[in-house]
Amino acid sequence: MNGSTISEFILLGFSCSGLSHLFLSTLVLVCCITILLGNFLIMAAVRSEPRLLHCPMYFFLANLSLLDMSLGSVAAPKLAADLLNCGHTISYGGCMAQLFFLHFFGGAEMLLLTLMAYDRYVAICHPLRYTAIMDRQHSFRLLLLCWAGGLLHSTIQMVAVAQLPFCGPNVLDNFYCDVPQMITLACTETSAVEVLMVVNSSLLTLPCFLALLVSYATILVTLCGRFGKTGRKALSTCSSHLMVVSLFYVPCVFVYLKPSSSSRVDKIASVFYMVATPALNPLIYALRNKEIKGAMGKWKSKQKLFPVAANGVHV
Repeated sequence: MNGSTISEFILLGFSCSGLSHLFLSTLVLVCCITILLGNFLIMAAVRSEPRLLHCPMYFFLANLSLLDMSLGSVAAPKLAADLLNCGHTISYGGCMAQLFFLHFFGGAEMLLLTLMAYDRYVAICHPLRYTAIMDRQHSFRLLLLCWAGGLLHSTIQMVAVAQLPFCGPNVLDNFYCDVPQMITLACTETSAVEVLMVVNSSLLTLPCFLALLVSYATILVTLCGRFGKTGRKALSTCSSHLMVVSLFYVPCVFVYLKPSSSSRVDKIASVFYMVATPALNPLIYALRNKEIKGAMGKWKSKQKLFPVAANGVHV
C-alpha cells in the first residue's frame, strides 16, 4: 500500500437518522431492483429479436444496459446496506476496487453514449452509406474501443491513487470511494495527482461532449427539412438518447471536472449518475421506443410458453 498504515476507510455517507435512513435505503433498494430488472429486460428483448440484435443502434443499446447494470452495482448495494445497518466502513482493497470499477464502467459508458450519437448521425445524415459504414464488424470494433477507453481511464485513476500513502485520518466524506475525496486524506503533497485527475477526466469528457454537440447539432439541422413520419421517428429516437446523455453527463461534469470537493451537492450528483440514471435509462428507452416495447412483449410471450410446456410434460 506504498507506506500506508490505514487498512480501512469510514464512509460518512448522508447525515440523516431514523425514518430518513429507512426511506433512503428503501429508495436505493428500489433503484437497484429497477436497474437490474429494467436493463435485463432490454438486453433480453434485444437478444431475442434477431432483427434488433443485428441493428447497430439496438446492439449498442443492449451494451448500454449491460454497463448500466454494472455501474449500478458498484456502490448502490453497499449504500443501501450501510443505510440499513448504520455501518459505513470499507477495506482499503474494497475501496480501490470500487474506485477502479466506477471509472471503468463510467468511462466506457461515456464513450458508448458518444458512439451511439455517432451512429444516429450516420443513420440520419448519411442514410445511403449507413449499412456500409456501420456494419457488424465495424460496430463491434468501435464497441471494443469504448471498453478499452474505459479501462485505460480507470487504470490511470487507480494507479495515481494507489501510489499515495494514507496514514490517517481515514474518514471519507462520501458514500463510496472516489479520487476527489481520497486524495484529501493522503499524507503527502497531492497537487500533481489533482491535476492528473482533472486532465484525465477532461481528456475523456470534453472530446466526448464536443462530439455529442457536433453530432446532434448536425442531426437537428438535417431534421429541420424533414417533417414527415421518418423525421418524427428519428427525432423521437434522438430525444430519448439526449435525455439519457443529459442525465449522465451533467452530474459527471459537475463532480469530476474540478479539484476536490466535499459538498453535499456533490454527493447528490453522484447518487444521480450512479443510482438514478441507470434506473431511469431503461424506462426512457422502453417507454419511448416502439421497437423495444414490441420486442419486450414478444419476449414475455415466449417466456409464458415454458411453464405450460413444462406442466404438459409433467402430466
